[in-house]
Amino acid sequence: MRYLATAALFAAITATAAQAETITPIADAARGTMVTVQGTVERITDEDEFRLADASGEIRIYVGPNWVPVDVGENVTVNGFVDDDPGPREIYARNLTRGDGTLITFDLRYD
Repeated sequence: MRYLATAALFAAITATAAQAETITPIADAARGTMVTVQGTVERITDEDEFRLADASGEIRIYVGPNWVPVDVGENVTVNGFVDDDPGPREIYARNLTRGDGTLITFDLRYD
């Protein structure tokens, strides 16, 4: 009985984690929403911003007031808020997972 309870708990935790990590194609990242996107760092455009691309498109990722912690060509996963201002879409990153699994959480003081 204890085995079944442990298995059920593990399944519930795994399902919750999978739902939390739903990857949104960059082209579908809607303004004013929280998203998790995954792609390749195409270009570092400033000390606190880079461009991320997947098969559906590309988007600017803002990590300020922090320094960009990735390299061009690196595959990363970013979780953050898609800016709702007019103009090019941009994600204000809350956290980033590097290709090696390192999780980086960003200070949320956006100026």
